[in-house]
Amino acid sequence: MLRVTLRGSGVPTAVLGSGETLLFGRSPSTALPELDPAAQLRHTALTLPRCAPHVSRILGELVVGDEMVRLRWRGGVEAQLSSLFDAPGGARRVTLVDGMSALLDEGENRLVVLRGRLLDDASFADLTLAIDVSVTEPESGPAPGRPEPDRDANPTAMAPGLARGEREWFVALALAEPWLSGDDDYPRPPSNREIFERVRHWHGYTWNLERPQRVDDAIRAIAGIAFGAKDDPFRRPAGGRVQNVRFAVGRRAAEVRLVTVADLDWAERAATERAQR
Repeated sequence: MLRVTLRGSGVPTAVLGSGETLLFGRSPSTALPELDPAAQLRHTALTLPRCAPHVSRILGELVVGDEMVRLRWRGGVEAQLSSLFDAPGGARRVTLVDGMSALLDEGENRLVVLRGRLLDDASFADLTLAIDVSVTEPESGPAPGRPEPDRDANPTAMAPGLARGEREWFVALALAEPWLSGDDDYPRPPSNREIFERVRHWHGYTWNLERPQRVDDAIRAIAGIAFGAKDDPFRRPAGGRVQNVRFAVGRRAAEVRLVTVADLDWAERAATERAQR
């Protein structure tokens, strides 16, 4: 399994896992409506702040496979890709133009978008991004014992809903976290890999969520509860597709209180207590 992190100065960090794709550029979310809901679950759109107006809406497409990471350059501006790897030649550097693809090496890969950032004086500067590629081992081990039930909880009276501590509840909490935490100035819903890492932080056991299909299944179940059968985005005909399924499910989960701010506090306290044991 691979773990890929894209970061940069002033750029929200994005973390992906095997089976996921990141679209990044000046306005990459415009491409999401072209995808069917199932495909949208594997795609994350990352808007790069303060891009120059001549930067393409979609600069690049970062595709994370099981054993390799491919960068497809779709921008009209040029970029330089460099990396370090164990080879006699040492560092390599290639110039990317529209339509080119490159495989990324394990470790840090540096991507420089030439004249890609707009400065305060209306001039342009290079935009630098770092793409870190690492290999992770699948987690194994039995699930821990269930936590002591809350005697005050009455989940049967809250249907439709999610039971606290179950897989779908944790996934919904990760999806809705930008809205629950108040960090909704830039409410980018988390990728499948980021959901897995948040669940691991809160609970330790992850129900094999390092596998993207497990996360997809959980999001589908959450959507059915949050929207109901009539408005479920995965059941809509092609003409009625929503623009960003992951965004819609995360926001809806917060709106209908499938997960709440109190739930987020509970999960953080549980993570702190588990770390102190």
